[in-house]
Amino acid sequence: MLTGAFGNGKNSSLLSEYASLLGDAVLRNRARVAEHSAQIEADLANKVKSEFVANMSHELRTPLNTVIGFSKILSEYDKHQIDDRQVIEYADLIHGAAEQLLSVINGILDISKIQSGRFDLQAHDLSVEELLRECVDDFDAQASMASVKLDLQVEADLPAIYGDQRKLKQAFGQLLDNAIKFTSDAGDVGLSACLADDGTVAISVRDAGVGMTAEEVRIALSVFGQVDGGRTRWREGVGLGLPVAKALFDLHDGRIEIRSAKATGTVVTVNLPTADYIHSAGLIMDAGHKPDVQTVSETL
Repeated sequence: MLTGAFGNGKNSSLLSEYASLLGDAVLRNRARVAEHSAQIEADLANKVKSEFVANMSHELRTPLNTVIGFSKILSEYDKHQIDDRQVIEYADLIHGAAEQLLSVINGILDISKIQSGRFDLQAHDLSVEELLRECVDDFDAQASMASVKLDLQVEADLPAIYGDQRKLKQAFGQLLDNAIKFTSDAGDVGLSACLADDGTVAISVRDAGVGMTAEEVRIALSVFGQVDGGRTRWREGVGLGLPVAKALFDLHDGRIEIRSAKATGTVVTVNLPTADYIHSAGLIMDAGHKPDVQTVSETL
């Protein structure tokens, strides 16, 4: 019995040693896996950073080169034989490049504020019809220049929505801007609002433009995403407007759905909660919510 007791003790010691070795092996393996995952994440972050810097470099240098080049020519007016028509043309090019540059800077600042949680919303009850009518008024001149007809249809007695009027105008303005740019001459762009079955207010922007595939929609919703829709490059913008618009809708607890097909057109529908729902649910819209400006809506 004494020998058996010692035998059991030896076995227990061996089992404890094996368990300790096995535990160490598991911990080392977990450490290697964690280290590998961290390296992958670091490599991905560096790649994203490099792509961002490359895009920023291109989008900033292009308009800056235009401003510097043509302003240099104008400053040396006495050395170059340029007529008044050319002076006006160069001034227009400088103005357009400066606006493009400002658009890039504003887009970057908006995305940075949204992602950092410092994007303040001055929210209050809003009339949907008044909001959309102001949007149409803002883009009426642009539509006329493009020979595009703007049509506004708002369902009667729509409930108010709750949000920041200026930011919502910015977001819907981006949708209208895209619709007008990609609609051919003598085409129509429709802006409509109605009460959806789920109790939200559904606001849609419809165009009869070139349309997009599902993959092109994903590209358009990504930061600096560019889609060749059969139009000249300058019509496409810098790829910041639509991601910022989606992020703004996210901040208002809204959701965006984009339905599009080649040569058919695009319909962008935004569902926003009513003011009564926001108040009854005790929801507060602030900068604490950080929407992902890179992610495509799950409704696609």
